[in-house]
Formats: sequence, C-alpha cells, structure tokens
Amino acid sequence: MESFLRQGFRNGKGGLANFKLKPRFVIQGLAAASHGMSSDPMALSVDLNSDMGEGFGPWRMGDDANLLQVVTSANVACGFHAGDADTMAATMRTAVENGVGIGAHPGFPDLQGFGRRQMQVPLATLANMIRYQVGAAQAMAHAAGGEVRHMKLHGALSNMACVDADMARACYEAALDVAPDIIILGLAATRMEEVCRELGCNWAGEIFADRAYNPDGTLVDRSLPGAMISDGDEAARRVAEMVRESAIITGDGQKLPTRIDTVCVHGDSAEAVALATRVREGIESAGIKLELFSGSPLA
Repeated sequence: MESFLRQGFRNGKGGLANFKLKPRFVIQGLAAASHGMSSDPMALSVDLNSDMGEGFGPWRMGDDANLLQVVTSANVACGFHAGDADTMAATMRTAVENGVGIGAHPGFPDLQGFGRRQMQVPLATLANMIRYQVGAAQAMAHAAGGEVRHMKLHGALSNMACVDADMARACYEAALDVAPDIIILGLAATRMEEVCRELGCNWAGEIFADRAYNPDGTLVDRSLPGAMISDGDEAARRVAEMVRESAIITGDGQKLPTRIDTVCVHGDSAEAVALATRVREGIESAGIKLELFSGSPLA
C-alpha cells in the first residue's frame, strides 16, 4: 500500500490524478501507511522536512515548488516571522498535491529579522501567539484540502525554547489547546523533548542536516564558523550516521542518544533543493526508508 502511494506521489504532475482521490484522503492514507504497515518492522526509517512558505507579498524566499518534490514534510510559516495568507495557501496546496505532510511553523512577530532575533515576551502572550498561528495554519490547510499534522517552532523562538523549559511548555500547551492530537516536532535531546515527555503529547524528534551541534545538543550559532553545512555529501553522511546510531553527533564527536524521527534541511538558501536531494539520496542509499513520521508520546 505504502509503496503504491509513494509511487503515485513521486511520479510527477499526474500522481494525484492517477488515484482519483481528493488530496486530503491521499495524505491521510499515507499517514496511516507510515504508522505501522512497513513490511520490515526492523527497518530504519526517517522523515525529511523543510521550512516553507517564507516569502511575503511579492518577495519570495527559496524554491518551495521543487523542494516539495523532495521532502516528506513541510513546516509552513504562519505570517509572524514570514509568510502571508496567499503564500500559505499556495504552499499548502502544492504540499497536498505532492503528498507532503503539513506542519505549522510559528515564530516571533519579527518580519524584518526573519524571526531570528530573540524577543522577551510574557508567557501568556507567547501562548496566544502560538494559538493564533496554529489556528491560521489549520484554516489554510483545510481550505487547501489537507490538514496540519505537526507544529515546529521557528528561529529564535525555537532556540530559546530548546533551553527554557517554561517557554517550551507555554508554546506546546498552547498548540495542544488548539489541536490536542497535533505532533510536536522539536529538537531532539533538548528541553523540548523533556517537556513533551512530561506532557505526554505526540512527539517527533528532529535533527538538522545542515547545522552543526554544540556539546549540549543545541545548534551552533549561525554567526560562528562551521555552523552551516553546505556540502551535500558531508550532510548526507552525517545524517545517515546519526540515524543509524540513533544519536546526535556533536562538533567534538560526542554521541547524544535520542529518538530521531525527522531530518531538517533549511529551505531558505539557493542550494536548498540540491542539498535536500543529496540528503535524500544519502538516506536511501544507506538502506534507511524515507517516510512520513507518525509521531507518538515519549516513553
């Protein structure tokens, strides 16, 4: 079933038409297939995600259309750090057409700084910001014939929540208020994971293909040398090793054991499509199955 669905999703423009189904039913079928229908229960599998819909008005960032033919999940900006109603609609419609899972990607209200500047916001206000953005994503996804499966925090908000449990809890409880079954996609082996374990919510642990890691499992600051990994072969090798080891591999060679459900390639660079393609090829050539994550509570 799953191989049949994937063949249809990846066969080009005619994929969905071949099924004679509305997009929303195709996505739900794929999610069900990914949840427990693998012919080999011992086979390693992982999802590939990217941040999407980060243009605004006439200004475009990234090649979302082509990237959506490579990844299995898309984190769609909700209008605070980037994106707007038209951009969300177009991105989600293309995601549905390609059988790509849709996620809300909320951030700080920081269009000029692209959500990468830290902001001090009362937790109650931050929670309302998350509810607002997740709700907007749900409405736009439904209109596009899809659904919001997961939520992933963006930029500085994500970086701060990685080390601030109270902040992470405020964001995640707010999302769960709006969508109780939503999958929280967060950085593996950080405070995010600890909070989701306490909450008992659906979780998907994420690693980055194109970012270097500090010894504590956080991301190396973008302003520092070596923070960004642009070489596709290196990124593919690192990802395959981390998935096989079920561990984040830090810059100093440490291995931090964690559950890895999905791999992120950032979509806001000119090299994003080529990098994502190489990472996908590396995952598959290593014998790791590429599929939409199902998400589940942490033990």
